[in-house]
Amino acid sequence: MTVAAPFHEAEGEADPAMERWGRLLGGGWIVLLLIGLVLVFGLLRPAQFGSTYNLSMLAVNAAILLVLSVGQTFVIIAAGIDLSVGAVLVFASITSAQVMLHMSGAPGSTYGTTQGGWGVVAAGLAVALLSGAFWGAINGILVAVARIPALIVTLGTFGMALGFAQLLTNGVDVRAVPETLVEGIGSGAVAGIPMLVLIAAAAAAVGAVVLHLTRFGVHVFAVGSDREAARRAGIDVRGRLIAIYTLSGTLAGLAAMMSTARYATTTIGGHALDSLGTISAVVLGGTSLFGGIGSIIGTVVGVFIPIVLLNGFVILGIPPFWQTVATGAVLILAVWIDQLKRRAREHR
Repeated sequence: MTVAAPFHEAEGEADPAMERWGRLLGGGWIVLLLIGLVLVFGLLRPAQFGSTYNLSMLAVNAAILLVLSVGQTFVIIAAGIDLSVGAVLVFASITSAQVMLHMSGAPGSTYGTTQGGWGVVAAGLAVALLSGAFWGAINGILVAVARIPALIVTLGTFGMALGFAQLLTNGVDVRAVPETLVEGIGSGAVAGIPMLVLIAAAAAAVGAVVLHLTRFGVHVFAVGSDREAARRAGIDVRGRLIAIYTLSGTLAGLAAMMSTARYATTTIGGHALDSLGTISAVVLGGTSLFGGIGSIIGTVVGVFIPIVLLNGFVILGIPPFWQTVATGAVLILAVWIDQLKRRAREHR
């Protein structure tokens, strides 16, 4: 997670009270909040919350959202936004499931699992990744070349991807997928760790390496900090933006296969709020909506805040609707703290 830079005495109209709050809350507060939530729920219901099964389910519930959020982190650090990831996930799950169903030799009306092997699963994965990359590239081209605001572009492709997914199936989910996918990935585990969790952890680890230890990652931060300065420094800003949005779409394709594996069906109506969920996770993790600041580690923490809240409320018997209230309040707090840090940087 990005740690706020030290605050200096501001010249002019800097507010000392604002600076003090920034120093207190600017770095690592969301990690302390997550630890606090885990401790509170663990102490109140140790047998239920702290059980191996519950902790495993927490990680599984976070896995798909984490993969989507890794891509969103790159986009927001580059001072963009991607509202299409949930619809791209649905489109990629539909196209990949249809290909796997066809290769398995099962009719379109088949329900349940089919007998397709790992070759069929690999073909489905390739289709899912390519489908996600296709929509991501469209987003990137429209944002970087046509210079249409990212909010409008991705809102438009959200509707287009979801609409095409519904057209492909007449709005009906594909309910037959390879048994190998469901048992090997959806409910499979290695050394007791669910496969979905391992895939999400690998995606986050690779994303962290790319973002923080490669030239491409440096360019992502540069584009988000000052696009014109990055261009003058010789960075291919258009190419980087296209690559960033393509990466986000590709990860949505990976998340589509994970979703299909977990639920043994496509879920056309189940991802309407995924885009907002990823944005919330990324911002909660300390990534600035203004671009140029962020980390994958922060996003991992941000993903778990609403999931731990919901799980804890259910265990305590609190209506789960309070989870959205609490998450919204924390999100507003996160944006406010980001603004405090931004003002302090501007007055240094």
